[in-house]
Amino acid sequence: MKKLTLVAFIGLGLSVFAGEPKNTKASKSLKVDAKASTLKWHAKKVTGEHFGTINVSGGNVTVDKGMITGGAIEVDMTSINVTDLQGEYKGKLEGHLKSDDFFSVEKNTKSVLTIKKVEAIKGSKTAENFNVTADLNIKGITNEVSFPAIIIVKGNTVTANADFNIDRTKWDIKYGSKSFFEGIGDKAIDNDFNIKVRVVAGK
Repeated sequence: MKKLTLVAFIGLGLSVFAGEPKNTKASKSLKVDAKASTLKWHAKKVTGEHFGTINVSGGNVTVDKGMITGGAIEVDMTSINVTDLQGEYKGKLEGHLKSDDFFSVEKNTKSVLTIKKVEAIKGSKTAENFNVTADLNIKGITNEVSFPAIIIVKGNTVTANADFNIDRTKWDIKYGSKSFFEGIGDKAIDNDFNIKVRVVAGK
């Protein structure tokens, strides 16, 4: 057996080992394709509902041995778009969503989903079903979220699709919430809103 030699670079905090090569596959960081990735939102209120999109602006996904092990997905909050309205009403709602009543976009132009853990769902009939645990930062506030996702890793390409709800009040978005404002009647807006996200990443 060859002796292992340890060379310590104290200033850099790095260690280099020389010896028998190991049969391991190094992790790699893949760049999020902002044009191919999408985020759709759906919010409900007593008197109706609204639909829209927000642009995925960038980020990265770390892959090791064919599995996602980390990464961060960035979203451009200035791109909030309402798709079920047109003209004046569309502009008013988009402006309201960007205001301090909701997402405070002028102060917080970006939201980030930071992946902490990806685990296969036990009992799943297909290999592409996983549960994702991540930190979601909106308005400078971070909360942990967990949701199922269909993830496919092929070579240097990752495709992930997820459909889940979040409680907006956890990020201090309380406007129109019955949980914080009594007597608002039919002006109430649901605390939960739905997110459908598709992330594509590659070299």
